[in-house]
Amino acid sequence: MRIAIINDYHGLAREAADWSRLPANCALEIHGRVSDAEAPALLAGCDVVLTAREETRFDAALLVHLPKLKLLVTHGTSNAALDLPALAARGVTVCGTSLGLEMATVELAWGLILGLVKHIPAEDGAIREGGWGAALGGGLTGRRLGLLGLGKLGAGMARVGQAFGMEVAAWSENLTEARCAEIGVQFATREALFAQSDIVSIHTRFSPRTRGLVGRAEIAAMRPGAILINTSRGPIVDEAAMIEALQRGAIRVGLDVFEKEPLPADHPLRSMPGTLLTSHVGGRTRDNFLARYRDSLEDVLAWLEGKPVRVL
Repeated sequence: MRIAIINDYHGLAREAADWSRLPANCALEIHGRVSDAEAPALLAGCDVVLTAREETRFDAALLVHLPKLKLLVTHGTSNAALDLPALAARGVTVCGTSLGLEMATVELAWGLILGLVKHIPAEDGAIREGGWGAALGGGLTGRRLGLLGLGKLGAGMARVGQAFGMEVAAWSENLTEARCAEIGVQFATREALFAQSDIVSIHTRFSPRTRGLVGRAEIAAMRPGAILINTSRGPIVDEAAMIEALQRGAIRVGLDVFEKEPLPADHPLRSMPGTLLTSHVGGRTRDNFLARYRDSLEDVLAWLEGKPVRVL
């Protein structure tokens, strides 16, 4: 049986788990980042594939080239790169792992916020080039934080914002005033969230319903110089409208996620002022990767033994 681990570009898989626990008839191979173009030939003979998040798309077009695939394991509990109906139609079992340290994404979101508000990258760059005092940073106390979503991550964002002395408001389609009261934040309308916030941070799940949720109207309504943070999923934001606003200098953005990942080398966001970019690392801490590889091994062993697995 051929088992492939792909997208292990940090080289943590072997360190994380004792793969010698696999039965003797299992041949394990480990690969770094695997592009959509490379996947058909590389994975053609695999019975089991373990993938780290969303680097490689498993859709009907790829599955034609993977006739032996029976089990697909992904880090976490959801993966936008997996076409679950197509996988189910082929009889492929798909399962996930624990989330690990969920607040890692909240930590990154605040890193992006502080980096933008305090102009940390510009200050660091200026000092390294022999300069001093490149920019005057802003403050957070008394500013308004708008949260698009108030689940676990949104609530975590709210607590930090409150500790900074910020006014915190939230909106999502199914959010209730009772939930807002529980977390101690203001219940806002969708329009007010964008029009009245100094910082808007997205913490809602990606689905067909939330694609383009932050559209041209929402971006146009934002205050001049306001900050938009997205550590959720790229397609939640209308990318073209966001880029147009950046070109006008109307807003600033901190992005950990993009419409297409990895971000193409010639993408305009790579050279756009008013941006702070990271490479979808919100939940990707070393501890989380180690835990998810251990969970992946347990998923494979359980599946081989006919025991229940964490089916997505």
